[in-house]
Amino acid sequence: MGEQNHSAGKELQHWTRAEVPGKKSWPSQAYTLGAISNFMSTFLTFPIYKVVFRQQIHAMAVSEAMKQLWHEGPQYFYRGIYPPLLSKTLQGTLLFGTYDSLLCFFSPVGPHPLGHRWAAGLMSGVVEAVALSPFERVQNVLQDGRKQARFPSTVSILKEFNSYGLWGRLSLGYYRGFWPVLVRNSLGSALYFSFKDPIQEGLAQQGLPHWVPALVSGSVNGTITCLVLYPLIVLVANMQSHIGWQRMPSLWASARDLWDTRGRKVLLIYRGGSLVILRSSVTWGLTTAIHDFLQRKSHSKKEVKD
Repeated sequence: MGEQNHSAGKELQHWTRAEVPGKKSWPSQAYTLGAISNFMSTFLTFPIYKVVFRQQIHAMAVSEAMKQLWHEGPQYFYRGIYPPLLSKTLQGTLLFGTYDSLLCFFSPVGPHPLGHRWAAGLMSGVVEAVALSPFERVQNVLQDGRKQARFPSTVSILKEFNSYGLWGRLSLGYYRGFWPVLVRNSLGSALYFSFKDPIQEGLAQQGLPHWVPALVSGSVNGTITCLVLYPLIVLVANMQSHIGWQRMPSLWASARDLWDTRGRKVLLIYRGGSLVILRSSVTWGLTTAIHDFLQRKSHSKKEVKD
């Protein structure tokens, strides 16, 4: 058992190295595996996300959010799934692919130091924020029940944004609330990639089934990261749910308004935190486990061919 545990840890370490020492290759496989794992985890956890979003916008209890969704009708329960499904699939593509590309650039031969993992994760989060903020913006408008009559579909929202001038399309339309998105995504990615592999490698040496270390590592990272950055998550949801030509308040003014509307209490800012913990644990646990499973299958096929 001890020999098996040791080999499991070594196997994980081997996957963090370039296949040919000193030779940089385009890790196209990382982009594909990231897309598949994020697509599957997003589809499975979307109902939880929708309840959480209603809590963030209306500061209501879990039961009240579920009653509101049920009152609107089951046909609306998956309303708005296409933007997050597309954005999360692209997120996985960019996040895992860009991270692997940058990590290979920083240190072609592993094991990779913490500083390199942090930098690669931070920069991949920046790329993710720039590319995917418009998707999150449309998604947050669709999720807001107060805007269902005015904006019944994604097309209606896009028409509204495109009716603005060029600068308005960016600042008031697609990239409204961009700065907190940038901070949240960059720090979140840096934290996730910095500690994912060490936790997984440590658990792999304990003789656990192959899927357990990846699942636990993803769950722990997702939970801690989401709890630390949760105020930014709430701020983004509130900033991006607004729509129209009205003057957009500054980031500080938006944060202060959120603080005031929640009664200046941290507990109300974190309302819905229990579901956020569950969603983050399940989503990132599934994403990491699926990614690890697909990665193992891919490496097994390569070893058979070799």
